[in-house]
Amino acid sequence: MARSDRLIELIQILRDGRLHRAQDMADQLSVSLRTLYRDMDTLAASGIPVEGTRGIGYRVTAAITLPPLNLTKVELEALHLGMAVVGDASDPELKEAARSLSAKIDAVLPEDRRSAPTGFGFAVYPFADAAFGFQHMPSLRRAIRARQKVRIEIKQKARSIRPLQLDYWGRVWTVLAWCETDNDFRSFRVDQISDLKILPAVFMEEEGKRLDDYLARET
Repeated sequence: MARSDRLIELIQILRDGRLHRAQDMADQLSVSLRTLYRDMDTLAASGIPVEGTRGIGYRVTAAITLPPLNLTKVELEALHLGMAVVGDASDPELKEAARSLSAKIDAVLPEDRRSAPTGFGFAVYPFADAAFGFQHMPSLRRAIRARQKVRIEIKQKARSIRPLQLDYWGRVWTVLAWCETDNDFRSFRVDQISDLKILPAVFMEEEGKRLDDYLARET
């Protein structure tokens, strides 16, 4: 498993706010304790509110969600795109300004225990990778609103999904969906989607496959 994917998996494990033993997480991800400790240090450095001690366990202390500063997710997306451009600029002053702005925004994001931790962390994902996913964001937003099924391709594997929600994880956006291929809830990194097609089929709300069902399962 790539390190970036492993970090996303760690956040998925920690998002319930409970204390998780380092050894248990290492076993779940099939990595050594030393690797797990390095990954946790990386998450903390990227702005994820993680608290813990080696040998005891880790937990997320404050799950952060939208809307911050009265911003909608679409407005946050536009801000993120602008910061991605500035963050890759050759002007060092602009780069530093983007990092400073990210810290100020992160400091005032509201808390919501039901949602995944988010933020404007800069330590994990390169801007170029994160920006790649923006080509799919309009289609995903449209499909979520219209309750249309979507066919996506990630790492040469095609899946049929019911997109339910877009989440921001510090540079990286994910789409939470009911995956009809796996018959379970899944989160997919938008920047890893190589092909996306909105299908004509409209899905109906079915018990066990709704966003509320996912949130209830995570609490």
